[in-house]
Amino acid sequence: MQGRGSGTHDELVAATYIASELRQYGIDPAGNNGGYIQSVPTIQRKITSVPQLKILPPPGAGEPIIWNYGKEFIVASLSQAEFSGPLWKLNTDKVSNVQTLKIEPGAVVLITGSDEKKETQAGFSVASEGGAAALMLTREKHLKRFDNASEHWPRLPDRLKEESAPDLVTDMNVNVLELNRDAFHVLMQMPEGTMLHFDASSSDKEGNTWNAVGILRGSDPSLRQAAILFSAHLDHLGIGTAVNGDNIYNGADDDASGTTAVLEIARVLGQERRPRRTVVFALFGSEEMGGLGSTYFRQHPPLLLKQIVANLEFEMIGRPDPAVKSDTLWLTGWERSNLGPALAAHGARLVRDPHPAEGFFARSDNYVLAKKGVVAHTISSYGLHDDYHQPSDDLAHLDLQHLNAAIGSLLASVEWLVNSSFRPKWNVGGQP
Repeated sequence: MQGRGSGTHDELVAATYIASELRQYGIDPAGNNGGYIQSVPTIQRKITSVPQLKILPPPGAGEPIIWNYGKEFIVASLSQAEFSGPLWKLNTDKVSNVQTLKIEPGAVVLITGSDEKKETQAGFSVASEGGAAALMLTREKHLKRFDNASEHWPRLPDRLKEESAPDLVTDMNVNVLELNRDAFHVLMQMPEGTMLHFDASSSDKEGNTWNAVGILRGSDPSLRQAAILFSAHLDHLGIGTAVNGDNIYNGADDDASGTTAVLEIARVLGQERRPRRTVVFALFGSEEMGGLGSTYFRQHPPLLLKQIVANLEFEMIGRPDPAVKSDTLWLTGWERSNLGPALAAHGARLVRDPHPAEGFFARSDNYVLAKKGVVAHTISSYGLHDDYHQPSDDLAHLDLQHLNAAIGSLLASVEWLVNSSFRPKWNVGGQP
């Protein structure tokens, strides 16, 4: 589906296909107008000129240095058309835990160090949780990203059209730029506090993204008001900069694999005796745009939000993670609630997230719901593979045996959860 780009016709076709599967499995519609599709009005933003990064000298100290997208820098993640801030420098070799640092909100942090993986973790951590922008050196093996960058300017995330939405989108602002070696060395020589300004002129137009939502009404009057939500995101990055001649960002692991898990759970529960609890199945659009589909769902759920007592999001389970045992999945924010241990006690091959420094709990649709009190976590087995957000995240790179075994290992615990009186709770200090 050409990568099921967020807010594109291909995303709508994918949502419509998912709706047809839910109908086939006997799941009732819970979208708009008696159907499965929940149409989400958005404002689509398009960059209209070459993005620039400017180094601003002190007053009277000369002209600014101007760098252009595709020449001195490229974009790893972009949430804003414009941002400015003082230069900070962060050497990851001298910091054991970036999350404990107090980064000035609005700073532009130059990430340095000898460990590429640690640098990447630090960059996205300060950008997603520290309220800063991050700049990093592009490694030699990734320099090809510059070759065709000018053919596809970066895409700004869409916004929800509703006026009440901005608080949700800003929760997931992430601005990370990659520099070529010459630009990186220039900034290394600049003193901290030097002002940097990023600008990308943009225009707005109305658009849509789409969720596919179904529901099984609970059979037990005493439990049907305590619903369980199973979710994943159906979008990916669509068509973008070509890598080795391939410009389709397939998103097989991210997140067709998670969508597969939700559909399989729907199939199993739909063919059995109706569960005691109400069960909602939601496949969200525009997760890659900062959780727009899940945000809109949160504002327009098929039942009262307080009646959703737990959410399990499935994200990237198509390949095993070498950090855990074979065909084992892990849960983000394991220590935040009693849900993970309870599922494991009832047969799920589920363990705590082995990559806490990545901040995955706050990087998926579950976070949108957790911010409003729903006990919401993400299940994954992402082993930090290099195909993440690349055209090479395709069917050939999935481990279908693992995917089958991983989903199968959850079914008994899922059936227990939707038929039990167990009520998940946040641990003290666990709710974000």
